[in-house]
Amino acid sequence: MAKNNVGIHERLQGIGREFVDVSHYIILFLISVVVVWTAGKEFFVIFQKGSADLKDILLLFIYLELLAMIGIYFKTHRLPVQFLIFIAITALSRHLVVDVQAVSDNFHLWLLATISFAIMVLSASIVILTWTAKMFGRPEDYLKDHQVTSTEHHLPCVDNEQSLK
Repeated sequence: MAKNNVGIHERLQGIGREFVDVSHYIILFLISVVVVWTAGKEFFVIFQKGSADLKDILLLFIYLELLAMIGIYFKTHRLPVQFLIFIAITALSRHLVVDVQAVSDNFHLWLLATISFAIMVLSASIVILTWTAKMFGRPEDYLKDHQVTSTEHHLPCVDNEQSLK
């Protein structure tokens, strides 16, 4: 009876993993469609104006980074946090270049300093994440070590050196 319960448990785990994987793919596909659609609308606005401002170009870079992040997930099944930080840095840079000019003179300096500090903190976090990944590896690198497949329950452990003798 215990073997029967293990089989049900493993099947339900497999169904759950498949459901999560399919959900990830559907949602990421829909997000990529929305990003491409929105970028297309932005291109249309640029063509109607006849020129592109710096704010338009920076916005297109944000769309490009979003698509690159989604593409990396489809290729590697990893969602790199660094790309989210790059997007945040680009968005803050865009805000710094575009929106800070419209702020009053009294608040201008504090807003400029705060956004600049946030960009520096995000840049430092990229450096730290990259360094720790090189030094210690990424958490997803160790997932395969901790996952147990259904065949591992039933097969005896065989040492490669013993099997060659």
